[in-house]
Amino acid sequence: MRDVNVILVAGGTGRRFGGTEPKQFQPLGGRPMLVVAASRFLGLANLARVIVVVAPEVTERAAAMLEPLGLPLRFAAAGRERQHSVASGLAALDPECAIVAVHDAARPLVVLADVEACIVAARTTGAALLATPVPDTVKRAADGRIVATVPRSDLWLAQTPQIFRADILRRAHAAAPAEGAATDDAALVERLGLPVAIVPGDPRNRKVTTPDDLVWAESVLAGEAGR
Repeated sequence: MRDVNVILVAGGTGRRFGGTEPKQFQPLGGRPMLVVAASRFLGLANLARVIVVVAPEVTERAAAMLEPLGLPLRFAAAGRERQHSVASGLAALDPECAIVAVHDAARPLVVLADVEACIVAARTTGAALLATPVPDTVKRAADGRIVATVPRSDLWLAQTPQIFRADILRRAHAAAPAEGAATDDAALVERLGLPVAIVPGDPRNRKVTTPDDLVWAESVLAGEAGR
């Protein structure tokens, strides 16, 4: 049964990235980053819908880019904060959707096998996310000085997609603070006291935030093409 919807969040303005072109439209491997990110879901088992959340004024532009992929697309309007954009995507879910994966278009190199493993975990536990262990020594600082070294053995770097039973994610957003302070959806589910499983991700699933990140992503994509 095709009961999986993907909410692809691409409503950011890219202020930290700089320039006049929104980050999700920056070229990556000869295609807009948004297209590269969406293409990673081609072949996903049980995929029924990809809901692309963008600013209303670029919906037609995004549609023209994405429609050649042949994905089952729907568009939703981005909100003021990421939390509001995801809520907009939730409102556009298929009625039959049982599993919803929320993914940031700024992570264009997610690995399909990892997404599928995360879906399996979410079906079992109700909520799961991709993450990688923290590789470096972590320091806590105040006033420019180190005040503690934080044990890293149980620290993870959260990625997307973050995948949930649709009913759980709806409950989490309904109970969320209106100001939209949450930086990821797992935090909203955690507020309900529900467990969120960790599925080991891939370091390639890195968020593109700066032009240097984009150069790195270009090199990774070129390496994939050369395999």
